[in-house]
Amino acid sequence: AGGAPEALAEKAAEALGERAAEALAADPWQLLGVPGVRPEQADGFARALLGAACGPADERRAQALVGWLLEQAAVAGHSALEASALRAALAQRAVPDPDEALQTAIADGAVLVFQDAIDTPGRARPAADDEEAEQPVRILLGLDRFAMAEESVADGLARLLNTFEAAGAERDTADAAEAGDDGAADEAAAAPGATAGADDVSGAPAAPDARQEDGGAGYRRPRPSAADWAAAAAAAPSPSAAELIRAAAGSGLVAHTGAEAARAEPAALIAAARALGLRAFGATHSENGRRRLAAHLTEAAPDTDAADPGAAAVTVADLLSGQQGPGRDTDGALALDLLVVLDAPQLDLETAALLIESLTDGTRLVLSGDPGVLWSAGPGRLFADLLAARFCPQVASRTPDSGPIGELVSGIGIGELNQVEAPGKEVVIVPVRDAREAVHRTVQLVADSVPRALGVPAEQTRVITVGHGGAAGTRALNTALKERLNPGPGRFGGFDPGDHVAYTPAPGRTLPGKVTGADAAGLRLDCDGGTIVVPREQVGAGAVRHGWALTAHQAAGMRWPAAVVVLPGDAAGGLTRAWVYTAFSRGERHLSVVQGVDQALPRAVAEVPVKERTTRLRTLLQTQSVQAAADAAAAG
Repeated sequence: AGGAPEALAEKAAEALGERAAEALAADPWQLLGVPGVRPEQADGFARALLGAACGPADERRAQALVGWLLEQAAVAGHSALEASALRAALAQRAVPDPDEALQTAIADGAVLVFQDAIDTPGRARPAADDEEAEQPVRILLGLDRFAMAEESVADGLARLLNTFEAAGAERDTADAAEAGDDGAADEAAAAPGATAGADDVSGAPAAPDARQEDGGAGYRRPRPSAADWAAAAAAAPSPSAAELIRAAAGSGLVAHTGAEAARAEPAALIAAARALGLRAFGATHSENGRRRLAAHLTEAAPDTDAADPGAAAVTVADLLSGQQGPGRDTDGALALDLLVVLDAPQLDLETAALLIESLTDGTRLVLSGDPGVLWSAGPGRLFADLLAARFCPQVASRTPDSGPIGELVSGIGIGELNQVEAPGKEVVIVPVRDAREAVHRTVQLVADSVPRALGVPAEQTRVITVGHGGAAGTRALNTALKERLNPGPGRFGGFDPGDHVAYTPAPGRTLPGKVTGADAAGLRLDCDGGTIVVPREQVGAGAVRHGWALTAHQAAGMRWPAAVVVLPGDAAGGLTRAWVYTAFSRGERHLSVVQGVDQALPRAVAEVPVKERTTRLRTLLQTQSVQAAADAAAAG
């Protein structure tokens, strides 16, 4: 009746519930709550249903637009928006009184309002108990689910930091308990995160037993001594790995920064912790990253008694689902003593909140990643906010990425696009005049030049471009690459066996794979050795795309032997230093740059570091720090 396509009915029912028809009849603009619907489409739907009663001043329209704008902001990475920005966006959409619309949304509880302190360079934040001190603030508005996730992350990180007992304190308490000091034993039992039992007084870690392995009701958390940790640090393979081990020994929360080569340092920490009897695991953003971590773990622990040191490497998604990792204890928490999360910049707020809530008091958490890469596809910038807040110990790796690609990317990270010597054709620049030539040269590189010159088959090369649309976006490139590398009729939704694909099971999560077949159940994919069946309706809805070419956001957290980065002329507006850094660092052995943006590339590297995001986490963490300092001063 409203003129919307019939195919939208199922999505509307999913978004609005069983009474979707009644809800839309009463308020046609609720159609904006259906994914993919834009305001102009909802306005047309409302005009068809309401006729002359439909107008831009309708309060129902204003409220729907407030929610839609905040949802769109989340897609762009913001966890909240400044009130002035939201007011201006409403005015652009012809809402006659944006202030009244915002007040109504706040009064109805659809939107939450926050006062976020504005930091002034060179000026310290006032103490928590300094009521007379004034600090400028900005008014932020946000949806409750993102606000709750951000606050949950801040509270969870503070909990892990504050319930941790350093190795020396644990040893003193344990020794006193073993010596018969009942008061110390009682104190140990009452301490947050503390558990019964202690290591042998000689300093050797307690031998794991069945209770330790399964994390069940009788599990006793091993407590390596300060001397144990010192010995592990002394045996570390590099100074940076030693520094990371020492930091993790003394704090429940540590931030570790470094590029690809620095991933060996978290691997060394995990191997050392497992050798000390701790349940230690490393979690990555992708299966591709998990394999790379597993290789580092195998190298870090070649003499271990464990059958497969690489089994300590998991993906964040599979750790939370229980498909990989230690599983959960009887209280529902992850059965862990130490968790290292690599690719931390890719953690969005809601995933981070779920992960941190799953860690019990006393668990060590290390967040590790390359601060130069693109942030998460979902809202927030957790890792950047944690670093900026100076909330916990930070370890910066001194292990650089080697070779011409490493040298090139290191320069990009500090805003310099340098020419590098590449005697083995590790880095090749291919200038092009237009998008059509860019597509032609890309196919030529993937199918002919890179395999012939470097011995890297087309299967092991990925193409990285700025977006899906445009004359040289992923759609155009994948069409050309399929025609050359795996031509076929596309009998199942445009796909054939042998096609490389990118499967998106959830927003912000991309699984590269290959089509192995199709049947009545759906499209069958091999994703890194695991079989996935994607139902027909999901294939038609765009959950699967051809995947020889990806965006840099899709490729973040993954690497291939060779990468071809395509920069057609219309890509200039989407370039930032973080985008270039991410795209150029996806190739392990070879990088080809199909260059059609001329001077826009060095300008982006030098002048456009990153697309900013509006978040609250940094302020929340700084508030936690100020309050903790005030509490400590009062207690002292």
